[in-house]
Amino acid sequence: MVYLQESKNDLSIDNDPISFSEVIDGDNSDKWLDAMKDGLKSMAHNDVWDLVELPEGCKRVRCKWVFKTKRDSQGSIEHYKD
Repeated sequence: MVYLQESKNDLSIDNDPISFSEVIDGDNSDKWLDAMKDGLKSMAHNDVWDLVELPEGCKRVRCKWVFKTKRDSQGSIEHYKD
């Protein structure tokens, strides 16, 4: 078994939401929702997918939101990232 040690330079937050329901119920829901909207807008602008009819016998590609608070070198929040 491998255990990862926290670095003193690790600026991550342990309480980033792990699901959409946590985003909605959280204190910073407006900031997370804005980050999600920005992410979707960016993907649409960059034309990263096409919606097509799923051929019979094929499985759809699943996706998952990953929420991460990005911080600067001083530990201050720079932005919310989806």
